[in-house]
Amino acid sequence: MSRPEWDPVDIAPNADATALRIVWKDGEFSEFTPRELRIWCPCAGCVEEMTGRPILDPAMVAEDISITRIDYVGRYALRFAWDDGHSTGIFPFEYLRKRWDEQHE
Repeated sequence: MSRPEWDPVDIAPNADATALRIVWKDGEFSEFTPRELRIWCPCAGCVEEMTGRPILDPAMVAEDISITRIDYVGRYALRFAWDDGHSTGIFPFEYLRKRWDEQHE
């Protein structure tokens, strides 16, 4: 079940194009850098499926990594393609908002 804090009303680059800005239906907003999104990738290649333990080494993600494409997955998620060739993770809006809230409590 969708909740207002998980529903985006606007998704676009931030003012200086260094991050992805999401404005949520509850009026809050989040800004995600390409690097943090890449590190948070929830795909099976980046997270151990049985334990949920991250297996991607953040040290292996370039500081200047960039997003080359953003695709909507239905009405519930985004998929990113990065310039390192990775593009398999699906980022549900609920996941993105929860990650933001955990970082900014």
